Amino acid sequence: MPANPKYLSSNWQKFAKLTCGFIGGYMVSGSLHLLIGSLVAQKQNYLVTSIVSIYLLWGVLLILPYLFRNGWRVWFLYIVITGMNIGLYYYFL
Repeated sequence: MPANPKYLSSNWQKFAKLTCGFIGGYMVSGSLHLLIGSLVAQKQNYLVTSIVSIYLLWGVLLILPYLFRNGWRVWFLYIVITGMNIGLYYYFL
């Protein structure tokens, strides 16, 4: 039995969710770890932890857009979060 068409996403929504998960999730996790790295005193110890935790966070942020109906709103949310992280990074730099 096929799925009900009212629950399926359009091709543009699928594209938005896929790119938001891959690209946007990596931007958010990278900018967050950049911000945390600027605040940590011992940067060489943080680098080892950051390499592992950045991919764990990216994996969660990869799945998150599929929980929303509109992929473009998630793109906007990820861009805002990335901008805030970069802004705070430059503030504390």
